Amino acid sequence: MRLGEIRELVRVARPPARYGDRRLARVLSVDDLARIARRRLPKGVMGYLEGGGEGEVSLRRNLAAFDEIELHPRVLRDVSKVDLETTVLGTPMQLPFALAPIGSPRLFHHEGELASARAAARAGVAFSLSSSGTVSIERVAAESEGPLWYQLYVWKDRKLCAELVERARASGYRALVVTVDTTLRSKRERELRAGITLPTPALSLGSVLDGALHPRWAWSFLTTDVIRFANLAPLGSPPGAGMNAMARSFEGLTTWDDLAWIRDAWKGPLAVKGILAPEDAVRAAGIGADAVVVSNHGGRQLDHVPAAIDALPGVVDALGGAAEVLFDGGIRRGTDILTALALGARACLVGRAHVYGLAAAGEAGVSTAIEILAGELRTAMGLCGVARLTDLDASFVRRRGGCGTGGALGEGARR
Repeated sequence: MRLGEIRELVRVARPPARYGDRRLARVLSVDDLARIARRRLPKGVMGYLEGGGEGEVSLRRNLAAFDEIELHPRVLRDVSKVDLETTVLGTPMQLPFALAPIGSPRLFHHEGELASARAAARAGVAFSLSSSGTVSIERVAAESEGPLWYQLYVWKDRKLCAELVERARASGYRALVVTVDTTLRSKRERELRAGITLPTPALSLGSVLDGALHPRWAWSFLTTDVIRFANLAPLGSPPGAGMNAMARSFEGLTTWDDLAWIRDAWKGPLAVKGILAPEDAVRAAGIGADAVVVSNHGGRQLDHVPAAIDALPGVVDALGGAAEVLFDGGIRRGTDILTALALGARACLVGRAHVYGLAAAGEAGVSTAIEILAGELRTAMGLCGVARLTDLDASFVRRRGGCGTGGALGEGARR
């Protein structure tokens, strides 16, 4: 073999860096982003990101349930153009998923919500700002050109709730997402063992040593503004109030009357997040919710509940189109999104998957997570013989080793 021919075969060039960041050059999946995040973040912060409630049965179920579902493709269909555009809660979006609300995101990257909101705007999807966020409602609105939703916890202080709702309205947020499965905060053992405190990690000997093993994270933590619950401090909550203090502001007091009050206070689209029982979905729609989000809080609240994807078809059946159904829980692949859409969800909320990107490389990492999921979804739809989201239905999925879920779930599981 000639030297010239050898040169043609030997390729030593690095793969192109995604969004100019070399850390992302070899990233092909959300799992790749997760591996980078685990290297970059201290153990305590990872405990908060990846942990669940008590024994983490619900957390594991969310992921394992997708493994038990098979796709049932059709062939010889024109899929030369796959259209992923949709409208959710009155918001036109380029992709059928939004970024879910995440608490204390500046723990994972110093730009926190700002990085995620900018990435979402670039992709043409909605970004949801959490009540326990670390950047103010107004600043996120000022620095993001994309559609924004605001997530509300129903605090014991109803005046606090009313002022947060008004601030979101005044700042141009397009939809309100009310989380209803956190009236009490669960026991999150992985967080407790790791000694994590929110929103600002306590500087114990263990955390200092752990931070020393992750110098880039520690440098950003020590040289940027103190992490606070940015939207609670201006309303009288101590700037450094921790999650334990915030949890005492729930105390199990939230009822359906509160949802009715919020419906009256918020004139725009309203979603209720944390629904598993079909009867709760029907009641939320009856009060005036425009959408329900089928979710078990990422497995972080009540343990031993069903995987969110297993609860989805029953909610879709019960509502019968009375409200939009969104899905949240365990999404790591585009095929997971396709499965949820086929089972009746209008769109999905992506939580940990985008936070892995944030932790790995900030805004570029979030954009990479969105790009990966969008690309996988587009490919999966094409290989299933589906060119439009409206053509997906439950006949495209089936339980592993059993009959198609479409036959078992009936027409209510269709979009």
